[in-house]
Amino acid sequence: MTSGTLHTDAHWMALAIEQARLARAAGEVPVGCVIVREDRVVTSGFNQPIGLTDPTAHAEIAAIRAAARALGNYRLGGCTLYVTLEPCAMCAGAMVHARVARLVFGAADPRVGAAGSVLNLVQSAAQNHRLEVTGGILAAECSDLLLEFFRVRRSGSGPD
Repeated sequence: MTSGTLHTDAHWMALAIEQARLARAAGEVPVGCVIVREDRVVTSGFNQPIGLTDPTAHAEIAAIRAAARALGNYRLGGCTLYVTLEPCAMCAGAMVHARVARLVFGAADPRVGAAGSVLNLVQSAAQNHRLEVTGGILAAECSDLLLEFFRVRRSGSGPD
């Protein structure tokens, strides 16, 4: 971000964490997303595949769809997408197709991450668009939300 930017990556990631908490409250895996352009929130989203019975209802997809509607364009040039967990291949592909300028994520996903951990679809030379990527922003907070959610779920004291 430029020196004239009013907010930092940590500021926007904190808003994505708020979205992740909404997902957790709904019994969903706590992943949240915020899309920013010109130092303003365009839209946000959180995981809802269980509640919507839709395997594509990831936080990033919800936010990308809403941003495209809000901006009146399926291309999201100039936008930065903040998400609490490194995107999967589906979400990374959507970001490339939407021409998101920049991706900022919190926790890396060593199992299915597609922004550098397992794959790097967002910066692949095979793609016609590549995103600038910054990872690890508020990573401990993002990771703790996920770890606690799955700890509670495994103990049987939380949502199924």
